[in-house]
Amino acid sequence: MPKISDERRSERRAQILDGARHAFAEHGYEGATVARLEEAIGLSRGAIFNYFPSKEDLFVELAMRDTARMSELWVNHGLEAVVRDVLELDPAWLGVYLELIRRVRTDADFKRRIEERQQEVVPVNRARVVDAQQSGEFRDDIEARHLGAFVNLVLNGLALQRAQGDDPPSPELVVGLLEDAIGGRARTGTRPRTPA
Repeated sequence: MPKISDERRSERRAQILDGARHAFAEHGYEGATVARLEEAIGLSRGAIFNYFPSKEDLFVELAMRDTARMSELWVNHGLEAVVRDVLELDPAWLGVYLELIRRVRTDADFKRRIEERQQEVVPVNRARVVDAQQSGEFRDDIEARHLGAFVNLVLNGLALQRAQGDDPPSPELVVGLLEDAIGGRARTGTRPRTPA
């Protein structure tokens, strides 16, 4: 049997992940059976699980890729890019994150796997906040971890709103409110720019 090139392996992994994302979005984690994954991906279970050992591994990989993409946007392009990305994500896929949150809360082994993978981005995100505090972009009277938690709270709220099918506020309003809350001007007493 001929060896598959690295390029072909990358293409196959992308095909599997793309199909799995569609299956999870349409059916949820539990409803995305192996048969449904095969149908959405267009490959046999043997081909799929040659690349990913289990359905859970596929799910974790997709979630961590989203986490890494959000981190890259945050670090390199700022708040507005992250807010816009959340608002453009497929609401059905965002609904799958509710399952991820439930599993993190109820399954200790799954939680450990997620936390281990998140360690790839947490230090980079924290460093971005610290740099922004030192430059005056973000307020420095609150610990970096608390500012990060606040931004995550807002982003998770937007994701939940989208997953429910609700119309979220405009990106400009969300970013303006975030900047008013965490921006350097919040500690200087200047008036917020967010429109009333």
